[in-house]
Amino acid sequence: MSIKTAEFVSPGHPDKICDFIADSILDAYLAEDKESRVAVEVMGGHNLITVNGEVTSHAAPNLESLIRKIIGRETQNFKVIINLSKQSPSIAHGVDVGGAGDQGIMKGYATIETENYMPREYTLARDLCRRIYEKYPYDGKVQVTLDGDQMQTVVASFQNTKSTDLFLLVKKILAEDLPAEALAEAGYLINPAGEWTLGGFDADAGLSGRKIIIDNYGPEITVGGGSFSGKDYTKVDRSGAYIARKIAVDFVKAEKAKEVFVKLAYAIGKPEPVMAVAVLDGHEVAVEGYDLTPRGIRELLDLENVKFAETAQWGHFGRDFNWDK
Repeated sequence: MSIKTAEFVSPGHPDKICDFIADSILDAYLAEDKESRVAVEVMGGHNLITVNGEVTSHAAPNLESLIRKIIGRETQNFKVIINLSKQSPSIAHGVDVGGAGDQGIMKGYATIETENYMPREYTLARDLCRRIYEKYPYDGKVQVTLDGDQMQTVVASFQNTKSTDLFLLVKKILAEDLPAEALAEAGYLINPAGEWTLGGFDADAGLSGRKIIIDNYGPEITVGGGSFSGKDYTKVDRSGAYIARKIAVDFVKAEKAKEVFVKLAYAIGKPEPVMAVAVLDGHEVAVEGYDLTPRGIRELLDLENVKFAETAQWGHFGRDFNWDK
C-alpha cells in the first residue's frame, strides 16, 4: 500500500489572508496599468499589516484602503505599513527586453487519478476544507491520510466550531466523496488541541508565499520552490509554474499518459528557458511547440485578464483556470 498525506487551510488562515492581500494589490495595479511590475510580500498579525517589495507602475491605487477593506478593520489601532520601491534597474533592463524577472525552477504536474488531474489526497483535503468553510467561514485547516484506497486518518481544526458538530460535518462530507468501505477504518482527530475561538490575525502572524505546497500539488509532488502571490507574469516563479501545469495537462490528454511531470528552468534576463522537459510515465521527452517566454506565456494563458486574487485561496491548480484546460 502507498500512504499519502495532504493538508489544506482555509481562506481565514493568516498565511492565506496575506496571499489574498498580495494578489489583491497585484490586481489593483494591473487594473490601471497592464504593464505594472509587481513583487510584493505581505506579513500580518496582531493589529499590524506590512507590505514590502518593488512596484514599477503608472497606477496609484489606495493600498491602505484596499487592505483595510479586506481585513475588515477600520479602527486606528490596526496599523498598516506600506514600504514599496521601484524595481531594481539591474533587473528591469533584462525584463524590458522580454526576459525572465529572475532565475528559477518551475514544476508542473498532472495525473489521471482524479477528474481535475490533481493528486487524490490533495483533492480530498481541499474539498473537505472548502466545504467546512462554507459552514464555518473562519480560520481552519484539515489533513487527510490515505493508505491506498482506504482513508486512514482525518484531522480537522476549525475556529468557532463545536467538536461534535464538526465531526458530524466531516463524516457527512467524506461519505459523499468516498464509498463506505474506504472510510470503514478511518480515525478522526477533530479539534485535537481543543475547541478554539481565537483565530486568524488575532491568534497568529501570517506571511504571503508560505503555503507553497498547498498552492501547488501537495507534499507528494516536488515543486520548484518559488511562491506565486503578489507577483506579475514576468516573475516566472508564477507564470512558469502555470505553463508547466498546462503542458502537463496537455500531455495527459494528448499522449494518454497516466502521470506527467514537467520541469522548466529560467535565467534572469533571458526570455527562453534553459530547461524544458516532460516526464511521461517515467519517460523523458523534450517540451516543444510552446512559446515559453514570459510574454508568450502571458498571451497563451491570457494572464492579462486573470483576477489573481481568485487564485490565492483554494490552490492554483485543478480549478479550471486557463492553465488547467
